[in-house]
Amino acid sequence: MIASSSRPFACVSVFILLGAVGVAIAEVPEKLDQMHLNDRVGEDPHQAFIEAFEAGDELTEAVFTVERGVGAKVSQDGRLFTRMPRADLQAFGEWTNHLPKREAGPVAQSCISCHSAPYANGAGPNPLNAIVDPLHTGDPARYLHRNTPHLFALGAVQRIAEEMTAELQAVEATLEKEVCALNGSASRPLTAKSVDFGMLSASPRLDAQTGVCVAEYDRSSVEGVDEDLVVRMFGWKGSHATLRAFTRHAAHNELGMQAEELVGDHDGDHDGVTSELSVGDLTALTVYMAALERPVSKLELHQRGVMQLEPEEKDRIEQGETKFADAKCTGCHVPVMNVSTPIFSEPSLQAGFTEEIFPSGQEAAEAGLSANTAVWFDLTEDSPNNHVEVANGEILNFGAFEKAGDGSAIVAWYSDFKRHDMGEKLSDPVDVHGFGASVWPTASLAGVGSTGPWLHDGNATTLEEAILAHGGEAEESRLAYEALSETDRGALIAFLENLILIDLDPEDEEEEHSSLKGTPGFVRKAELDAKVVPLAKPVSKFR
Repeated sequence: MIASSSRPFACVSVFILLGAVGVAIAEVPEKLDQMHLNDRVGEDPHQAFIEAFEAGDELTEAVFTVERGVGAKVSQDGRLFTRMPRADLQAFGEWTNHLPKREAGPVAQSCISCHSAPYANGAGPNPLNAIVDPLHTGDPARYLHRNTPHLFALGAVQRIAEEMTAELQAVEATLEKEVCALNGSASRPLTAKSVDFGMLSASPRLDAQTGVCVAEYDRSSVEGVDEDLVVRMFGWKGSHATLRAFTRHAAHNELGMQAEELVGDHDGDHDGVTSELSVGDLTALTVYMAALERPVSKLELHQRGVMQLEPEEKDRIEQGETKFADAKCTGCHVPVMNVSTPIFSEPSLQAGFTEEIFPSGQEAAEAGLSANTAVWFDLTEDSPNNHVEVANGEILNFGAFEKAGDGSAIVAWYSDFKRHDMGEKLSDPVDVHGFGASVWPTASLAGVGSTGPWLHDGNATTLEEAILAHGGEAEESRLAYEALSETDRGALIAFLENLILIDLDPEDEEEEHSSLKGTPGFVRKAELDAKVVPLAKPVSKFR
């Protein structure tokens, strides 16, 4: 067992051998004390955010060791990692008997060993796919393949989902008042941020114990969201509402790092180590991914003096944006949504996103996680990364989202945050969650020009292949794309390739970009720097 440290966070160096040379590649931080973080919130909320962000940065880059609890007892012969799910290993402590139930791996010692392209916290190529067997079938034909997504600016994703959930649940509450006041059945359309989630119907009934009228809901016409009306966008299937829950799940399955809030002081993966990630660690990881820099576009960089596009390329991208709308791709890949209150809070303050009881059974407040001491930041101001000074001396924060006149955040995420049936070509071999093997939440296109291969399994080697795999509810858009001229299809692809991830760190001498991302729309750091230097001077980077 590893005892928790009383220090807020500290680091010890880890070395590996590359050939005969010892190379320092990472630091393993000691566990972050949530109570220390709470004290920092009381003293200086912004500094608490920065401290959590820095600790999360260290945790994502850390190469965890066996002493810290990485890996899991996969088999009796001492194996701690496995690329393939092993439902055949059924002896006590082996793969099948881990708690919580194991879906994959573990496969890695660090987050960024998989989230690596075009730079740290990014996506991953096919060799880094997660191979998942959540139903423990032991049948390779029924395994699920999951390509590594990027981790940037995920706070905006949770905030949009929170606000949409609040809108949908408000409709539900209003409907209950209506049917009880009228003493009759009624229906209301479910709409959030102009996205249609079907129809909710209800009839009045008297509660047997209280005698008070309550609504008896008919949810058969609700579309694209769970019956509780909580919009879930984390995980390829939208199985997690919060970034924290997703991170906790991924740490367990991919790293074998079991959080205290997941299993308490039990050794659920039978590796001889308990309390592998503290409550503070999960807070730090969540805040870090929530506040990472946002995806951008080449057009925006050009317009704001950070990248020079040739006139022909600019025109082609703009033409492609028009064709993207003409093909009705924007029906699901909604280009922009606004976050009315652009404050990300960890823990969340929104019903459906707040955990009062951890999976371990412990009360969150008892562990120090409370709304009263939440770590928070503003999506439109506080992202520490990608601050740039342009030619006229203005300092721009390309990490933060643009602020609208009403104070809301303008988020170009290219998703409607709704689940859709995508047809046979995009169907999983098994239906894990019960809402359909071919049903997926609309994947974001933010950064899509930098994150090939594409689709949930990385099976599309080009963006066009990804488009042509669309079916089901997206078939009309696919047919519209196929009907475009070759020139217009090329322009549409150019528009997608213009949606990129970029690191504007001026002091990073190490080439972080992966040579595996060789798509036409991929912008390498070296390529961009040659254009940036005469136009803009990066002034800060928190990494």
